[in-house]
Amino acid sequence: MSLLDGLGLGPRELRGMSRGTRERVDTGTRAIVVGGGLAGVAAACVLAERGVKVTLCEKEPHLGGRVSAWTERLPDGTPYQMERGFHAFFRQYYNLRNLLRRVDPRLERLRPLDDYPILGPDGLVESFKGLPRTPPLNLMALLRRTRFVTLADLRGVDVPAAQRMLRFDMSKTYATFDDTTAADYLASLRFPERGRQMLFDVFAHSFFNPEDEMSAAEMLMMFHFYFLGNPEGLVFDVLDEPFSDALWKPMERYLEGLGVELRLGQPVERVERLKNGSAWRAELVGAHVEGDALVLAVTVPALRALFGASDALRVDAELAGAIDALDVTRPFAVWRQYLDRAAEPSRAPFAGTAGMGLLDNVSLFERFEGESRRWSLRTGGSVVELHAYACPHADADAIRAELRAGLETLYPELAGARVIHESWLFSQDCPAFGPGTHARRPRVSTPYGNVVLAGDFVKLPFPTALMERATSAGMLAANHLLDRWDVRGEPLYSIPPRGFMASLPLGS
Repeated sequence: MSLLDGLGLGPRELRGMSRGTRERVDTGTRAIVVGGGLAGVAAACVLAERGVKVTLCEKEPHLGGRVSAWTERLPDGTPYQMERGFHAFFRQYYNLRNLLRRVDPRLERLRPLDDYPILGPDGLVESFKGLPRTPPLNLMALLRRTRFVTLADLRGVDVPAAQRMLRFDMSKTYATFDDTTAADYLASLRFPERGRQMLFDVFAHSFFNPEDEMSAAEMLMMFHFYFLGNPEGLVFDVLDEPFSDALWKPMERYLEGLGVELRLGQPVERVERLKNGSAWRAELVGAHVEGDALVLAVTVPALRALFGASDALRVDAELAGAIDALDVTRPFAVWRQYLDRAAEPSRAPFAGTAGMGLLDNVSLFERFEGESRRWSLRTGGSVVELHAYACPHADADAIRAELRAGLETLYPELAGARVIHESWLFSQDCPAFGPGTHARRPRVSTPYGNVVLAGDFVKLPFPTALMERATSAGMLAANHLLDRWDVRGEPLYSIPPRGFMASLPLGS
């Protein structure tokens, strides 16, 4: 397997990800996919499209995993779709977008947002609108126009440390910086405090891992993926209707049309290897399913529990130890409020925040999502969603108070607005990327051959993150199985895998 080298622009097809020669598997080939989030659905799509008889088992009564949507009700009984928070579809999410094209060929459900403002204390604002898309011109333009870093500040920056962002290389960066915390690396840059806050901290927080508990190498990869190596620009698109309507219900119909058996609301309790050694059985409550291959595409807690309950998965002690060592980061909070008044028309649909305590971003759902917009038109109110990405404690009242105080500071027109209805989500199931953990992190393939892993916790051989990492892992997992059956897999795409200065000698 090899990645494209060099610099170049635009999406890069990753060579060597699938070497099969046939178009479809032999009749009767079966696979079990455990988990119905992006990773599991991506794997199921790729396998079923090539003739595999797929059974997909998901513990929830709907698809979506950590980007799912479910029905709640307003006080008047009106149903609405609640989700696990705002999600941005960046334009370098090539593999996720190809998954969406299965149900939306022209991506008509995606609506572009033209800015991603960062709001800070005392009226501070940083905008990414109108930046060049091409690295490093985007960085040069940002530094030239920002108010938060002066020429004198740049003279004080540690240049070799800053160049590490431009020299990203998967093997070298992780070998050098995985044992360092993101906080220590950012401190080494010697950026002014406000500049660091407005230009760096907001993005580091978006990865759910707090800087002092996150690998610096992982953060450098994220910076490369989202900005310094990304030829598509920092702005993004959003779905124009709830995830359930725009993605998951159509995806259920698509999978069923491929012959996929959906076992929704049926968690897998353990898996066993059949006596012939070449097939697997997944045990559900009162039932079981069998397959020639097994895709494990669940969250870190669910994967650890499955390995703990399945002796057959613990035969390889190294893999079992790697799974046991996986961890989750701090919990996050999502607070959606239906308010009795509207935010000012000039407000952006989505804004990140810096220096506002636990408040990490503010979304005005009626500005981009149809369901919320229709509610706003009926009532004159706003549907406001507040996020805290890495909460240091679980005191819901204290978190809510801090989030609401941040909202009213940044959006004073909403101070004192009455909450007509609210939804509160507090969860802890996002993967941790702690210092020193990369080397042991499991890959898609396993020693069992016909068992593969998929999810945003998996170590992949190219830069990617969040929803794109989960989707890419699912497709790569399917490709690994298809390769065993000599069947062509799914093309995978990435941004340029290395920073534009990665080939230059140190000190240049």
